[in-house]
Amino acid sequence: MIGIVAAMQCEADIVLEEMNVQRSLTVSGKQIHVGTAYGKETAVCICGVGKVNAALGTQILVSKFDVKSLFNLGVAGGLNSGTELCQIYQIEAAVQFDFDLTQLNRTKMGTLDEYTENYLPVQTLSLPFPVKKLGTSDRFNDSPADYQLLTKELGADIRDMEGAAIAQAALCAKLPFYSLKAISDVAGSGSTTEQFLQNKNKALQNLKAVLPTVFEKL
Repeated sequence: MIGIVAAMQCEADIVLEEMNVQRSLTVSGKQIHVGTAYGKETAVCICGVGKVNAALGTQILVSKFDVKSLFNLGVAGGLNSGTELCQIYQIEAAVQFDFDLTQLNRTKMGTLDEYTENYLPVQTLSLPFPVKKLGTSDRFNDSPADYQLLTKELGADIRDMEGAAIAQAALCAKLPFYSLKAISDVAGSGSTTEQFLQNKNKALQNLKAVLPTVFEKL
């Protein structure tokens, strides 16, 4: 069974609209829908925004539904000229850029205490989408300091609020994890909030259009 983790209802809907849902339930406050999507057994968790929600939603799918792989899809923010509004990208690695043990361990920003590298690996599929690095934190903002950290120090291309937490949970569960993001806003092009609200639906529809191809590979 494929476990899909989506932060928001609108992100989950692009799968649920094409899914034969056999049962729906709530586990630890998270909505779960189980059925068949594009011919494959699938469980969709609408986890809520943020890293704790994402990790909890992932673990529910692992523990309660015995998923064999994990997939995160949704909108995210672009950080450089290599990312375009409403375009789709695969994630190859993810870092929690608000996790900081540099003073204690002298490690790079984002390095979890139990790991030696700050970026966690994310598996990729044979798909015609560029591969990018993701920065994750529990904040949505236009902070110049965050932008400098993400682009200059960490070399991230895209930012979100869930991906790296799901990657961490997947590593702990020893399950393959894949992630596909559509860009709703690009840093340096005006308010990210205004861009997000303006482009979210188009970005998600672009993502929905490629799901048949994605599920063939999952």
